[in-house]
Amino acid sequence: MANHKSSLKRIRQTESRRLHNRYYAKTARNAVRNLRKITVKAEAEAAYVKIEAMLDRLASKKAISKNKAANLKSKLAHHIAKLAA
Repeated sequence: MANHKSSLKRIRQTESRRLHNRYYAKTARNAVRNLRKITVKAEAEAAYVKIEAMLDRLASKKAISKNKAANLKSKLAHHIAKLAA
């Protein structure tokens, strides 16, 4: 167990950040999963705009890595491009 006040505070901060990041990463995963289920191209494109912004925001706040955000956006764009118009 930590002995310094600063160490105890750092432990508290780390735990709260971990829970915060976990919540938003899970929300993003659910949004991506829901977009992959959409079969209508117009609906998928509308949802993609919001999800793209969400992924960029999470990457900038380091809840997920920037490469993961880029990979997800690329795969989702590819998925939408394959949908029939």
